[in-house]
Amino acid sequence: MLIHQNISLKSYNSFQLDVNANYLAEIISPDNLIDAYDTKSFAPLPKLVLGGGSNVLFRGDQRKAVLLMRIDGIDIVKEDSNYAFVKAGAGVIWHQLVLWSLDQGLSGLENMSLIPGTVGAAPMQNIGAYGVEQKELFHELEAFEIASKAFIKFKREDCQFGYRNSVFKGKLKDKYIITSVTYKLSKRPILNTSYGAIKSTLDALGVETLTTKDISDAVIQIRTSKLPDPSVMGNAGSFFKNPVIEEEHYEALKAAYNDIPSYPISKGWIKVPAAWLIEQTGWKGKKSGRIGVHDRQPLVLVNFGDGDGRDIFKLSEMIQSSVQKKFGIGLQREVNVY
Repeated sequence: MLIHQNISLKSYNSFQLDVNANYLAEIISPDNLIDAYDTKSFAPLPKLVLGGGSNVLFRGDQRKAVLLMRIDGIDIVKEDSNYAFVKAGAGVIWHQLVLWSLDQGLSGLENMSLIPGTVGAAPMQNIGAYGVEQKELFHELEAFEIASKAFIKFKREDCQFGYRNSVFKGKLKDKYIITSVTYKLSKRPILNTSYGAIKSTLDALGVETLTTKDISDAVIQIRTSKLPDPSVMGNAGSFFKNPVIEEEHYEALKAAYNDIPSYPISKGWIKVPAAWLIEQTGWKGKKSGRIGVHDRQPLVLVNFGDGDGRDIFKLSEMIQSSVQKKFGIGLQREVNVY
């Protein structure tokens, strides 16, 4: 386990915020977590688990011991004629897992291509994109229980997956650290082109005989056309969740705004795109000093360089207030704020 002291976290968060941490330990194996909780210098400090740093906002220096997840490895641990069970370390970059699965001729993850972050964060957030959520492919995960220092397995029903949510963001928050995740992937192509601009992008690319790689390529093209590259412009991707509102509330809004987009979730509940709500309140492309709202995707708050996390947080509060006032909808942040 490699330990750094008084280290800048600028290169470890996609907002590129230059804040310091007291300690940073690189966790390259599950056993390193036991070491981290037994190390004298770490024991009295609160811990912060960091993966790809793509879903965090730091409002200042972290007087904590940061545990940087670097647990690697992707393996097929079980298979039959139809499925392969693929286990990946929590530190594996999510998109690397997607590309690996495509190289192996396995299907299921391609609609979630280019989602930033690591495998360990995927079940915590229950990530999803273009009509697919990771819970649909999820088989099990292994996690380090902080109190007992034991490793515990969780099946799908144990995780209580919801929209961008799981038990690890609720009653089990800060009690477990995910070390690996296993997905059940299909050996037969699953061609899901029903969501968003995938079909039109495939048509524009001139795809005739559709493959899972074609879907991945289309998703990558869509995402890169809409979202800024964090290495060029600091951001954490989608800052807010798409709100789910009651159908009665939606119908009242539709009477006033007949172009409001929507996606039925279940009986009586409608999902409304947060990007549309933010754009309607005039925030798209707004810039304030070194931070602002992206000019092509209003869901993305950006750091143009040397921005301050406290200012980004204040900006998010102002956006929330505007949307609440105009539409009566409370936007929830998708990023974790520290």
